[in-house]
Amino acid sequence: MNVLLAVRMYVSKMIQESGPGMKVLIMDRETIGIVSVAYAQSEILQKEVYLFEQIDKCGHGPVMKHLKCVVFLRPSQENIQLLASELKSPRYGVYYIYFSGIISKAFIKVLAESDEQEVVREIQEFYADYFAIGPHLFSLNLENPIHGMEWIPSSLQRSVQGVVSVLLSLKKNPIIRYQNFSFLARRLAESIRDTILKESSLFHFQRGEGVPLLLILDRRCDPITPLLNQWTYQAMVHELLTIKNNRVSLIGVPGAPKDMSEVLLSAEQDEFYANNMYLNFGDIGQTIKCLMEEFQAKAKSHQKVESIADMKAFVENYPHFKKMSGTVTKHVTLVGELSRLVTQHNLLEVSEAEQELACQEEHSQSLTKIRRFLGTDQIRDLDAARLVFLYAIRYNKHPNKDVAGLIELLRRRGTPAKLIDSVDDMIRYANSGEIAGSSIFTMKDVTKITEKIFKGLKGVENVFTQHSPVLKEIMDNMVKGRLSEEAFPFVGNESISGRNQDVVIFMVGGVTHEESFAVHQFCRANAGIRIALGGTHIHNSQSFMSEVEAAVKYSPAVSAKYLHNPAPSGTGSHSKLT
Repeated sequence: MNVLLAVRMYVSKMIQESGPGMKVLIMDRETIGIVSVAYAQSEILQKEVYLFEQIDKCGHGPVMKHLKCVVFLRPSQENIQLLASELKSPRYGVYYIYFSGIISKAFIKVLAESDEQEVVREIQEFYADYFAIGPHLFSLNLENPIHGMEWIPSSLQRSVQGVVSVLLSLKKNPIIRYQNFSFLARRLAESIRDTILKESSLFHFQRGEGVPLLLILDRRCDPITPLLNQWTYQAMVHELLTIKNNRVSLIGVPGAPKDMSEVLLSAEQDEFYANNMYLNFGDIGQTIKCLMEEFQAKAKSHQKVESIADMKAFVENYPHFKKMSGTVTKHVTLVGELSRLVTQHNLLEVSEAEQELACQEEHSQSLTKIRRFLGTDQIRDLDAARLVFLYAIRYNKHPNKDVAGLIELLRRRGTPAKLIDSVDDMIRYANSGEIAGSSIFTMKDVTKITEKIFKGLKGVENVFTQHSPVLKEIMDNMVKGRLSEEAFPFVGNESISGRNQDVVIFMVGGVTHEESFAVHQFCRANAGIRIALGGTHIHNSQSFMSEVEAAVKYSPAVSAKYLHNPAPSGTGSHSKLT
């Protein structure tokens, strides 16, 4: 159930199958991202790939018949046309073609007719049609796939293709369940089921004793988690600096090295990050300190080059030393910037108020605290608006609510109109996800407030960490066999009793790194349970706010298109498969 390993194996296999010799790798805009998340460019270069091209920018490049061409594309009509044009006037000696999803017979015919010089050696389907962010976390990088609380047809189709690709790459033929309140989840679940039935020859995997489960959720079941400040390293970097395809931009970061405009944050490529991505902010301060001390000790030892033996040892150890130097510089820069932002924007105080709003029943106390925050310029407009969002969601039906008063305070402090308008959007979004007879705030009694005294990092004192995402409760019920069939019905006539060991959870509307951390902890605590978590997007608070704004806006054009042109659930048959 390792989605990152599955993608890496596909990439490695497609390069190896072309045999020894110099190669060029042609991809499209999306597969470039899929490959770069799983593999560093330096790793690809070690596999004799010396040239990278984007299919829509190939143009009329030089003819290099001595190169083998490995092609990795999504099976879209645009890509088929571009590839057909390339094959009619081939610039390379031979072509090994791989598609990230199911390709139709009609598309195969187009390519066959274009291959007049018979340069194509292979056409295969390699199901790496998703962004494998980590071993158990994947994304489709779909921004704002829902308009007017309805699927944009192309986004529904992409989601079907992406989830089907995950299932095929993990070799799972699952039972499918979905969140019953959500038409969006049901539509996706049924479309995936239709594709599995249509492509039944691909889903020939034996189920064995533990039947795999695909569980489709809707972000509206928990609009709180994406709005909270985070305090684990990975989630914090994404919230404050934004991680995109495992890369973080350092442009504009004070004190960042001039040659470090962007850094890679990948557990596969960075051992320090792999070991510390789930640590809280204070513990990261301690580990950074230890890393620096280790590096300084090695730097001093390298200064003593007094003999031939010393020179030899230095040359042998230099690559590791250089790599360690880069690691130290990267993480010291990142943690330093996080610390600066936490202090500058008073995020510890803000986070404490957020946790109280999310997890406690103290309306009067929370309202007083928010009013005090809104009356000061010590916090950002973004954080002020988020506190109002949380209050509005939490207490929208409270008899003494004062959402209007808080909105007026936002106006007085000069908060941008877009953030003020988002309060109503957030209420509509949360209300559309309410389930009769239950509350999205089911986690308030799970944990007590714990105070963490952070040491070793200046400016950090404590932070409340009581919040748990709703996903944790869903996973607990799932593993105990208590997942209500009324709330989470099965697609088709299938049902299952007993324990689910292999589970793919996909959230329409996106997931968060806090939920990824919850899955990591859950699997460690429940031996034998394997979970892959994915979503249409991986959110921080700002991307989530953008998604909510798009989701609640009714668009007659989108709705009409949806009703008259539903997204296809699958296409045709295929060539030689893995």
